[in-house]
Amino acid sequence: MGRHVRNTGMMAGVCLGLLPVGALAQTAADADEIIVTATKTNQPIEDIAGSVRVLDGALAETANRLAGAEEMTKLMSGVQAAVANGTQVAFQIRGIGAVDHQALTPTAAAVYVDGVFLATNVQTGFLPYDLERIEILKGPQGSLYGRNASSGAINFITARPGAGSYGEISYGSHERIALSGALDAPVSEDLSLRLAGRRLTQDAVLDNVRTDPAIAAPEDGGGKRDEWGLRGALLWTPGETELLARAHWEEDNGINVAPRNDSLAVGDHELSIGPDGIQPTDNEFYGVSAEVSTTLGVWEMFSLSAFEGYDQEYGFDFDGAPAPFGDTTLNANLSYNRDFRQYSQELRANRETAWGSTLVGLALSTDDFSQDYLIWCGDLDEATLIGSCPYVGAPGRVGPTPASDGTPMSLLTHIEQERDTAALFTWNDIALSKRLSATIGARYTAETIEGAGFGLHVFDDGTVALNDRDGLGPARGANEIDEGRLSGNLAVSYQWTDRDRVYASYANGYKSGGFNGEVQNNATHFADEGLFGVETVNAYEIGYKAVRSPRLSYSLAAFWQDYDSPQARIFVDFPQPDGSIITSNSLSNLDAATSYGVEGTLAWMPLEGLDVDASVTLLETEIDQESDDAGNAALFDGNPLPFASPVSASLSARYERPVGAETRIALTGILSHKAEYYLDAEGLETRREDGYTTLDLEASLYLDDCPVELSVWGRNLTDEDYAVSGYGFIGYNTFRSAPRQYGVSLRKTF
Repeated sequence: MGRHVRNTGMMAGVCLGLLPVGALAQTAADADEIIVTATKTNQPIEDIAGSVRVLDGALAETANRLAGAEEMTKLMSGVQAAVANGTQVAFQIRGIGAVDHQALTPTAAAVYVDGVFLATNVQTGFLPYDLERIEILKGPQGSLYGRNASSGAINFITARPGAGSYGEISYGSHERIALSGALDAPVSEDLSLRLAGRRLTQDAVLDNVRTDPAIAAPEDGGGKRDEWGLRGALLWTPGETELLARAHWEEDNGINVAPRNDSLAVGDHELSIGPDGIQPTDNEFYGVSAEVSTTLGVWEMFSLSAFEGYDQEYGFDFDGAPAPFGDTTLNANLSYNRDFRQYSQELRANRETAWGSTLVGLALSTDDFSQDYLIWCGDLDEATLIGSCPYVGAPGRVGPTPASDGTPMSLLTHIEQERDTAALFTWNDIALSKRLSATIGARYTAETIEGAGFGLHVFDDGTVALNDRDGLGPARGANEIDEGRLSGNLAVSYQWTDRDRVYASYANGYKSGGFNGEVQNNATHFADEGLFGVETVNAYEIGYKAVRSPRLSYSLAAFWQDYDSPQARIFVDFPQPDGSIITSNSLSNLDAATSYGVEGTLAWMPLEGLDVDASVTLLETEIDQESDDAGNAALFDGNPLPFASPVSASLSARYERPVGAETRIALTGILSHKAEYYLDAEGLETRREDGYTTLDLEASLYLDDCPVELSVWGRNLTDEDYAVSGYGFIGYNTFRSAPRQYGVSLRKTF
């Protein structure tokens, strides 16, 4: 996906302006054609029969300065993000996408970095740096992107060798210090290297306040960032063959931000936890990839080989309070220890034909995941895995015949999963006449998932036993899922005039089923009834794209999506032996849902030096829950889908003018609005987040003879406090947004 500008003079202007998000306005008469590869073939963006959005140029530079990948949603409408466990990002496009915190679950919006699929949602919180562009496909992408693209696809593209060298330093609120830079190193006429990196440190942005006079509230409870990333690329272009090799390593060594318990009386951007809930983080993410492009007769050949992995150790205060309801024995902390390895290979061949173009491809992948998930109360003895008080959920797992007369203290869950996937796919553009064209795509995916694990409880005398909640058998097991799925798309497009195009499309996609990676209660965890199933989406869209002049373009689209077996996190009351209740949860499937609405985009240059981009999405979603085996019909039926704001809008504007022969000034503003949304599928008013509007501003001074850029910026200037995800446990807990922040940046290009 993406676009390539072939006119170097135009590119110089692009570097300084606020580009239209949809990129349509750039089809100016004095510029060469802008090409996107959203369909994995070179194609003008206005020819694509679907909704494609691109953030590049100045907006890509803005994205490079954001705190995390999730913040790119403020730059467009119809896309939202839930940030679970502080760093795990789940994207929703047009209301579709499970909001889940377990690492085994990727998002329904398939996330790629440089074309490599990120198979778990913990990889989506990577540090954005040295990005060339971000590309978003809205609607199911079952043909080209396969499994886990039931709402769309997002591709983060990093800069290639030759993009230029720079260095930047930034200082902002809460002692935020960010260093970033890239160095291009041409070795020969056909060989070049690029090395890019970023270092980010920041103190807690949320205030951890004392709500219990007897319990301290350490500052680090509001999170602490200590991150760095390094990326290298090698580009070799001998003859008609191109080899692009990439490698990256990122580390997160801070302290994970804690959630806020809804029972606490705290203010905006505040939370309250005690010292026992603070744990250091030790996360490493790494990978290598190699792209090879060449020609073989009339065919253009492409190969992408990749390895991705991570090692992750982190945790946080599970109950989000220093002492829930004033009872220190209700404290709960959790930690994750995860390892993941993924190998993938994609091969594609495409060619032009007398009737259009055709593409065929093969995609293979295998991955291996393991996780230890520990829950305890108070201060942990790491040798025995016993906390200083009993975890409230442990007694309910001892079963009808406890293994000890002691007190059950902690829970440990281990899970391993292996996944093998193979897919064949094709994409065909057919010219039916001079103005009428059709697109046909299809993909068959075969997938095998093997899961195994066990769940334990630990007594205060050191006895360790398998969980057996409800007396259904010890929590140890294994299972295998074998799936074969056909997905695809069909579209027709009509070039009404030289400046106007209309289209209609149908597409379907699916998101894999799998194993729940959280607490294993009993023998049913790995039984068929303990798994969550495949979700599918069938989407219908009609659209209109217009390029009125080099200064004005716009698009309109209407869509309807049938959502079958939506995956959703279900919260269930869990009675305790003493009569109290906590909330347990797991990923499951609802019956069905619908998502429909309209979207509009506008790219406009009303006067010289002023670029305006706007987008708005009006969305309606509704869950259709008919089955009542577990009493869920009344709980879910008629509710909206989570993180599906009925109105979302984005307005970006940039005004630039010269103030001297070698000096320019620019002012950039990004206004983003998300209407109210629910944090989960139960639709409770207590779990509804009010709508909010954020404003980002940046003022820049350019000294072109240096060249140097000095900027002053502000983020979330409206100081909105809103939930970015939530879960039920003891009360309801939510992770919160960052408050208003200011800063200055100095950038030098070479």
